[in-house]
Amino acid sequence: MQTRHAQRLIRRSSASACLFLASPMLIAQGTTPSTLAPASTPAHQIFDLSVFVVTITGGIFLVVGGLLAVALYRFRARKTDPLGEPAQIYGSTQIELAWTVIPVLIVVVLFLTTARIIFAIQDAPKPKTALDVTVIGHQFWWEFRYPKYGIVTANELHIPVSSDAAPAATFLKLTSADVNHSFWIPQLAGKTDLIANHVNTMWMDPQKPGLYLGQCAQFCGSQHAMMLLRVYVETREDFDHWVKEQKELTQNNPSAAAGRLVFEQTACINCHAVNGTVGNGRFGPDLTHLMSRDTLGSGALMNSAEGLRAWIKSPEQFKPGVLMPAMNLNDGDLDKLVAYLSTLK
Repeated sequence: MQTRHAQRLIRRSSASACLFLASPMLIAQGTTPSTLAPASTPAHQIFDLSVFVVTITGGIFLVVGGLLAVALYRFRARKTDPLGEPAQIYGSTQIELAWTVIPVLIVVVLFLTTARIIFAIQDAPKPKTALDVTVIGHQFWWEFRYPKYGIVTANELHIPVSSDAAPAATFLKLTSADVNHSFWIPQLAGKTDLIANHVNTMWMDPQKPGLYLGQCAQFCGSQHAMMLLRVYVETREDFDHWVKEQKELTQNNPSAAAGRLVFEQTACINCHAVNGTVGNGRFGPDLTHLMSRDTLGSGALMNSAEGLRAWIKSPEQFKPGVLMPAMNLNDGDLDKLVAYLSTLK
């Protein structure tokens, strides 16, 4: 039984990796998250530290490799060498001190430099104008809460851009609803774990508007590879506009009333919430402004009416091991539900 279970997990993980590599979303973006293109203060500090470490270790490699190459060439075997064992050298106090003291000094320098960067990031003072966001990791999606604005959304984080004229830092409180996760946007900050019943913190102050990609960086289950996230860094005007839209209540669309009835009379409301309806579930993403997001299933596929229909009909097809079950709706009810959800903008 254990062997068969392990084989199923391997197959699911392999399928997840293939879906991750072939995801239309990632192909369309044409970009790869990289720590070599930092776009916020913590990321710049981590990048500078990595350059310093690579410089030191690269220098060590060149020195050791050079001495090894010289020794191999200079003391290579020659036809004119006398037969027998060569002369033996038994120790050198100067050499032994050198290869003991120098490595210790190098390790101390690397340790102190790393500790300085860690404390500089962790102990950075929080500005009074900072944006607070609570991040909750779920299998296998992200929940974002903005306490100041009363906004709850999923998988796509919106934050304002920072500049010298208008500094805007975003401070995140990180926790988990189930297993351990790790929040990582390579261009904006380092990895930080999300642990159940424990709060970790991190911050970022991106200096350039745009889309930044990240994902869970700690194995959290069969769909770990598809627990993606998107961070939209926006100008203050665009961010305020997004906040205004997210705070608006959903409008009752008479043409989608039948679909709302399907939503409220099925198991959807056990896991999902939509403001203004009886749906107040918290096991799945809040759907109040579902169609304002670019992706479904934490990056499993692009968000559209067609994608939404396919996702509801068979989420396992796009994300093997996903905790959302297939709803098994008939085509008529499925069309009505999709029509209703498509109005949630």
